[in-house]
Amino acid sequence: MFDYTGEEGLPRQVKGMGQLATNMLYPQPQTAPEAAVAHAGVNPFGINVFLDQEVEPEKRERSVQMIAEAGFHWLRQEFPWEDIEIHGKGDFEDRRHEPYRSAWEKYDHIVDLAEQYGLEVVPRLSNPPAWTRALTDTVGEKAPPDDLADWGDYVYAVVSRYKGRIHYYQLWNEPNIYPEWGERAVDPEGYTKLLCEGYARAKQADPDAVIISGALAPTVSLNPGPGPALGLNEFIFLQRMYDAGAGACFDIMAVNDYMLWSGPTDHRMRPLNVNFGRPIYVRDIMVANGDAAKPIWISEMNSNAVPNDPSNIAGVGGYGMVTLEQQARYAPLAYQRAIEEWPWVGVVNFWFFKRPSDAERDQSWYYFRMVEPDFTPLPVYDAMHEYTAGLEPTLYPGYHQEDHWALVYEGEWANERMGEPALSAVEGSAGQRVSDGALKGYRLATESGATVRFTYEGAALTLAPGPGAGEIDLSVDGGTPRRIALNGEPVQLVGGLGRARHAVALTAVSDEVSFDGFIVRQPWTPSPWFVASAASLLIVGVGFIVRIARRR
Repeated sequence: MFDYTGEEGLPRQVKGMGQLATNMLYPQPQTAPEAAVAHAGVNPFGINVFLDQEVEPEKRERSVQMIAEAGFHWLRQEFPWEDIEIHGKGDFEDRRHEPYRSAWEKYDHIVDLAEQYGLEVVPRLSNPPAWTRALTDTVGEKAPPDDLADWGDYVYAVVSRYKGRIHYYQLWNEPNIYPEWGERAVDPEGYTKLLCEGYARAKQADPDAVIISGALAPTVSLNPGPGPALGLNEFIFLQRMYDAGAGACFDIMAVNDYMLWSGPTDHRMRPLNVNFGRPIYVRDIMVANGDAAKPIWISEMNSNAVPNDPSNIAGVGGYGMVTLEQQARYAPLAYQRAIEEWPWVGVVNFWFFKRPSDAERDQSWYYFRMVEPDFTPLPVYDAMHEYTAGLEPTLYPGYHQEDHWALVYEGEWANERMGEPALSAVEGSAGQRVSDGALKGYRLATESGATVRFTYEGAALTLAPGPGAGEIDLSVDGGTPRRIALNGEPVQLVGGLGRARHAVALTAVSDEVSFDGFIVRQPWTPSPWFVASAASLLIVGVGFIVRIARRR
């Protein structure tokens, strides 16, 4: 029952199964799992870091080294506006300490470290400096600036500086809850204006930059604030964003997704139940607003291993409470569920690696950490290290783009766009991928013998080829190759209804072969209505037999 409810104790599991049965009584979210989605097939392992708060550069490097060793690929790191353009407009010198230095210095170091260890940085741009507001910080340290042009100039400065080195940028954080919008009511329309200004300026600085929305916090609150623990339900907030035109101002939707009061396997779909499945509702809203081609990235994910310590009683309960063992067990399960069930989800960022000191240990949020301030790893670090080391990238049910991280290209391939010449030709090798990150892109074999290999798990497998014709040899589980002619139309490579796992190799017989994506079909499972009807018939049948037996 844990696999369905995310509950540990038997009474709560039984209650959860009863609640799960009510899923069939409500319209279920429409997630369009077989829609083509950009930026979803990336390496899913990200983690939140506070490297800017580490005073010693050696500690920054040790953090990045441990993160890389644990199998993570993305560093979600805030680039606070107040720490970069500190003293005034266009002033990027840090004069808070002597000797004076460039305010960019430590952020350049963070980017350098990421490149050194093969990681990618996702900067979170937020926290305006006091000079951007006439009321300075009296309206809140996180309040938006008075003039959005100042914000746009800051975004332009960051993106221009790291053009070609950083590709994804996140604009703001949790704009739907207090106090992330300052000492004022949260404002979907106001945030949309800020988002659109940042989007336009980022694209001006780097047309290839990919913009992530501010992560929406999960909440059932309908009180926009201001005030403690107040905010606006993320579903309402998002729809109002769309109504204000936000659909044209982000490439990736971001949410925070915690396991507060149940585990990652909780499949109960109830809008007032804040569980790990809430991104499904966000996806439903995106599909309804014509954004099925955009993915969701989870900016923060974890469970809270706050100790049952009287000294922390003030903070206990705000984020739930799990043991260190449960936290270590839940994190890999959360990643696995996202990978297997949500083909429209890209990166999932663990919250968080470590804090620079233990000064906040009297606050419950401190216990989301993976590593102690002195770099002592907690059980969840070892659990994630073991999980990523043993994971074989796999295509699960859904539509997967030609640049999915599970696809291994060998030989000569080129990235092309519909109606345009090749963007790049690359020497393929095991594990090497070149991604254009666009729905109009496809992968073209530029020599016969070029091969793509991958593993999938599901029912039938269908190839969505690119334009043109050609022939491929298909080998499944190392078997005898079967030749297939391509004509630009989808072709089923492997049939089946039940769940199965296969290793596939596709080899180009000619150099006109192109791949645009792969669709793994969901195994057949009975619908809730079918199960309910069958159960009802069984009960009626048993009752009828018992009645006849009694008469005899």
